[in-house]
Order: sequence, then structure tokens, then C-alpha cells
Amino acid sequence: MSTTELLKGAAELFPDEVVTSAHVRHLDLPFGAGRFALITLDNGFDHTKPTTFGPQSLANLNTAIDQVEAEAAAGDIVGVGITGKPFIFAVGADLKGVELLKEHKDALAIGKGGHEVFKRLSGLAVPTFAYYNGAAMGGGVEVGLHCKYRTVSKALPAFSLPEVFLGLVPGWGGCTILPNLIGADKAVSVIIENSLNQNKQLKGQQVFDLGIADAIFEGADFLEQSLIWTANVLKGDVEVERPVIDRGEAWDQAVAKGRFIADSKVHGAAPAAYRALDIIAAAKNGDLQQGYDAEDKALADLIMGGELRSGIYAFNLVQKRGKRPAGAPDKNLARPVTKVGVVGAGLMASQLALLFLRRLEVPVVLTDIDQERVDKGVGYVHAEIEKLLGKGRINQDKANRLKALVSGVLDKAEGFADADFIIEAVFEEIGVKQQVFAEVEAVAPAHAIFATNTSSLSVSEMASKLKNPERVVGFHFFNPVAVLPLLEIVRGEKTDDASLATAFAVAKKLKKTAVLTKDAPAFVVNRILTRFMGEIQNVIDEGTSVEVAEKAVEPLGLPMSPLVLLELVGPAIGLHVSETLNRAFPERFTVSPNLAAVVKAGKRGFYVYDSGKPELDPEVAALLKQGDVVLTEEQVRDRVLDAVAQEIGLMLDEGVVAEAQDIDLCLITGAGWPFHLGGITPYLDREGVSERVNGKKFLAPGVASVPA
Repeated sequence: MSTTELLKGAAELFPDEVVTSAHVRHLDLPFGAGRFALITLDNGFDHTKPTTFGPQSLANLNTAIDQVEAEAAAGDIVGVGITGKPFIFAVGADLKGVELLKEHKDALAIGKGGHEVFKRLSGLAVPTFAYYNGAAMGGGVEVGLHCKYRTVSKALPAFSLPEVFLGLVPGWGGCTILPNLIGADKAVSVIIENSLNQNKQLKGQQVFDLGIADAIFEGADFLEQSLIWTANVLKGDVEVERPVIDRGEAWDQAVAKGRFIADSKVHGAAPAAYRALDIIAAAKNGDLQQGYDAEDKALADLIMGGELRSGIYAFNLVQKRGKRPAGAPDKNLARPVTKVGVVGAGLMASQLALLFLRRLEVPVVLTDIDQERVDKGVGYVHAEIEKLLGKGRINQDKANRLKALVSGVLDKAEGFADADFIIEAVFEEIGVKQQVFAEVEAVAPAHAIFATNTSSLSVSEMASKLKNPERVVGFHFFNPVAVLPLLEIVRGEKTDDASLATAFAVAKKLKKTAVLTKDAPAFVVNRILTRFMGEIQNVIDEGTSVEVAEKAVEPLGLPMSPLVLLELVGPAIGLHVSETLNRAFPERFTVSPNLAAVVKAGKRGFYVYDSGKPELDPEVAALLKQGDVVLTEEQVRDRVLDAVAQEIGLMLDEGVVAEAQDIDLCLITGAGWPFHLGGITPYLDREGVSERVNGKKFLAPGVASVPA
């Protein structure tokens, strides 16, 4: 089957493809180097819209290559270049179409189609050049790898092979060409380590330093400088030298390193990383076609698997649903925020002050019970600004301006009289928070929004004693504030639309993923995690060893084990939330006596790290009082997953969030649950847990699964 026929057949499966064109234009290179053909990838005038490769887009590139191939054969051109529209080179395969594929043969055709088109660039009779002028990901990176030479812009903001993160492999040459270009160790870092590190992106300078690009130029005149460099290469005035690739033990060590990274991140629970590593291992012999064939098969197998469907589902949640929150009121109701007040000056409050300051760039004032605390809070913000300055993230003028905008006072009347948005981050006790809001209401302007960062307490109860309870809204951040994207926005019983709209508008300016939740105990993330952790603690209390309980949930590929997570959260906070939920739902949420004993003893967690890895603290082990019911890993896992499935079902019945998609969005952005799970509900559906517990799946057929 010809490439044209292959792509024509595949195009029928992608009815909604955003088609990328491939325009060929000709220019005379400087210094009399000759006539040059430049292919530009473009999909419209919107320079924020990513350029992708679906079957029709690949066909368009194939047609452009037909033209330059004929010109090269006729001696009409001396070289061919490929670049993208302003700010975007290309960001890979059209995932909207991939998730609709139903047959393995169709998935295989997508892999083969990309390979057949891209390979033609390396087979031209003249040298080929890729000019990475903007964001390049996945297939966008790979089309450039098939060229003989590459340049990159210093201004390039994002460059990656993110396929493993989504549940795929770099399947259009990435797994095969990249290790043969820069060595297996660097390739494993890009393909495996960066992907599993929350899809870490490379900047232009890093792309050059790794050896992926042969030259780097400033963004302002990137293409012009790249063409001058191209002319010098073609004339022989510039010779590109690349290091000799070590195909001995170093290659094997790199693959072993990759397997260790994959094991530590997904614990064998997700196949993509291991399939990619198998291809990299085989690429040691330098046989490119063998590698391409292996990529095709791996790509097809993974496209038809649950991991990719969950990965695309998760990606769409973050990129689409996360930016258009379900249930958010009309944004036109939002009030302007020109000053922010923060009640408290401890670590959490100081982190919040810094975030509001950086994102909103309005005056931020902190208050607390004594001057020492206030000074410490302001000092923290100033120190963090100095760190940003030292890293080159901001300039001196910006640092001075931000420092001038933050202040601290003891008198709430002085600090909050003209504040538009006031958030509290004080001790997690309902009486304390009610008192704080009563004091704030007495001095704040009538239009000010009152936000609480509570993790589990009732927003409605907090507002119940105020004259204007309608302006109180839950605004629950996750720690560390600067890192985790989620913001649970909680509507109390009397919260009005204007207050809620203002909260969502502020969240957007803070660059947070906002999810609307009902005012229910512990809201979303903490309720699910507490049920999850509660079952782990229950089986330990009943007699199962800590080691077995921890290992039981490794197949979920969570970012950390349950007890390590407890250590991060803090045992005292974990105990407090479990007590709150026990009062609300005593039939399902228990309070572990062993956890209470650990907190009473002042222990910061269950583990010590003297050997460099977590080991059960002997002092904690001495505290544990266990029964004689010992479960296997499988029994523990079933029990934990059944509990989580039950709790999610109840939360959806209660209307805590609009849909199961919001549960998954919260777990991905607030608790770091893996993309390859799609959060949690696709996994529960795929493993049969949802139907076993609730009698039905959480998601409709074709959502995070192969269409029926």
C-alpha cells in the first residue's frame, strides 16, 4: 500500500481533524549558496492554536515532499528546510482522532503513515534542515529528527517527547533516532525521566546543550540566522561535529537507569515506559528500520490499550475542563480585586500572600496576633522574591515593585478597610474561623469577598453567624501552593453568584485549576484520600504488616506510597481530617488508634530514612497495636479500591461535584494521581471495581476507553 493510500484510509477515521498545511516557498540563500526550499507547517492565523499531525496533515506534508523531492532530483534546489508558524513548530499527533480508533489495524496505519512521510525527509537527494522556531512536542520533535541538521530558538518555551506521560511511546522515530543521535543516557532522560516527571519541558538552550540541535539563535531573528547558518553549512564553511555514540556498556546502563525510573514512578503498572525502553535497548545496533517497525507495533498496541485512553482523557480534563469549570457562574458577575487581605502570617498564609502578589500584582496585606509573626510572614515573601531575582525569573525593578506591594499590620481595620478579597489561613477549628470572619466583617467594605482556605470544615457553618454570609466562599489550596494547580472552590448554602464568580475570576488570574464543589465534609480530594488512607490504616490496625499494606497499592502507580503521603501531609492533619469525617460519616470513616498514638508521640511519620530509603521507625513500630487479621496484597488492594469506589459513588449521588470527570480532575491536579490512570474512575471502570461496588461504571462507553 502506498503512503497516499495509507493516509487516505486513515483520514476517514479522523473526521474532525484540524488540518495542518505544508507550504513550500523558495528563496535564495546568502553568500550565493543557492536556491533553497522551505516548508512551513501551519494550521491557521491563530498563533496560539497548536499545529498537529493527523492523516490529512501528514498527506499535506507528503505532497510538499513530493514537490521538493522532484526539485532536488532535478538539481533545482540545494537543500530543504522545515519550520512552523510563529511561536509553534508542531506539537505532534492529533490525539482527538487517535482516541476514536477502534481497530488495531487502524492504529497501526497511523504509526506507519507518520514513519513513511517523515522518513522521506532523510531520503532526499539534498541536505535537510529543521528549524525549531517554537513549541515542539511529540511528532513535532520527531519530524525534525528525520532531518540531517537542526537549529533551535533560544526563545523556544517547550520541547518534549511527552508520549510516555500520556501512555504511548515516541512512535515516529523518537525512540530509535534520538538515542542514536545524542546517546542512550540523554535519550532516556528526555523520553522516560522527563515524561514521568509530570511531562517536564525543555527550553531552547537545553535542547542545544543535549545535542539535539546543532545551532542555537535568538528568537527575534531566528529564521534569518538559521538560514545564514544553513548557507555556511552547505558551502562547507561550517562543519557540524557530533560525538561518537557509546554503544557498549553505557547504553545498557542507560536503559537500566530508565527501568529504575519507571519502576519508581509507575511500579510496573503502566506499560508505555517499558515498551519505549525495549525499543531504545534494541536501537543500540543502529538499525533504524527495525526500530521504526517496533515503534509501529508498540504504538498500535498502546493506542488500543486503556492507559492511552486514560492519558488522553486526563490531558483533556486538564487542558479543557480545567479551563472551563463546570457550574461556574457568569464571569461578568465578578467584582474587581484591587487589594487582598490575608488573615494569618504562618507558612501557608505567607505562601498564599506570595501567590496573590505575583499573579495579581496588587497590594497584599497580612495580619496576625503579634508583630513577630507579621514580620516573619512579610519577611518570607521578601525572601522568596529575592530568590526569584537571583534565578533571573524577575528583574530588579519587578522585585522592588513586588516588595513594595506587600505589607503587614496588627490592626485588621487598618489593613482591610479597602480590601476587596480577604482570605483566612488560620488554625483549623470552626470557632476560631468564625471569630476571624466576625472581626473581618466589622472592618471590611460591604463588597469584599471572604474566602476560607479550610481543608475540611463547613463553609456554611463558618458563615452562619455573619450579617452577610452570602459573601463567604471556600478557597481551598493544596500544599505546596506554588506547585499543585488545584483550587477547590466551595459554594456555601448562602454564597451568592457574585462572590462565586469573583472567586473563579481570581482563581483564573492565579493560574489555578478551579473545581466547584458542594459544601460537603472535606470536599473532594481530602475526602477520597482520607477514605483511601483510612482503609490502609484499618488493615494495619487489624494485623496486616505495614509493608504489605503499602505494596498492595503499588500497581496504581501513585506518586508516593500512602504512608509517605501521610508524612508529607502531616500525621496530625491526617488525624484531624479523619476525625472530621468520622463525625460526619461514622459508618465509613474510622479514626485509627495507631495514627492517634503516632500523633500523640510527636512523630512526623511512620518512616526513618537513615539508610537512604524509607524504613519503619522502630519507635513507631513499638507504638503499633495490631490484631490478628492478616490480608494478602490482593485482598488489601481490593478492599481499598472498593472503599474508594463506594465513596466516589456516594459523592456523585450527593452532588458534591457535577460529574465523575471533576473527581478525576481534582485527584490529578490536587494529589498528583497519574495521567495513566486518568485520575481514578477510568481505572475503577477498567478493573471492574465500579460495577462490583456500585452496579455501574462511572464513565460512559468510549470515555477513557475504546469506543464500543
